[in-house]
Amino acid sequence: MNGQYYANLLAQAREAVVQKRRGKLSRGVLFLQDNASVHTARVSRQALKDTGFSEIDHPPYSPDLAPSDYFLIFNLKKELRGRRFVDDNQMKMAVESHFDCKEKEYFFGRFKGVIHQM
Repeated sequence: MNGQYYANLLAQAREAVVQKRRGKLSRGVLFLQDNASVHTARVSRQALKDTGFSEIDHPPYSPDLAPSDYFLIFNLKKELRGRRFVDDNQMKMAVESHFDCKEKEYFFGRFKGVIHQM
């Protein structure tokens, strides 16, 4: 994939928004992308401006999800794999139930050595 190809994808995405989400462009479309070379290429940056999408900054190291948190999501995905939910509320309850039944050591156990060194 190169910048021109990505620019074409952005144009297609804009057209899909126009066709499938009428009125969404006038309210604004927020677009999140990382610092991959195709996203930062001059042609891609111009294409993003041409679509009218607003870009959300993506920090290189997000404190919202540290690498140390990945095991939490991995274990949650393992538990929820294959389950179907009737609505969002049922899914939220399953996620809350997954974490509510865990002792606090579950969240800190992997990092005891690091925590005790602090």
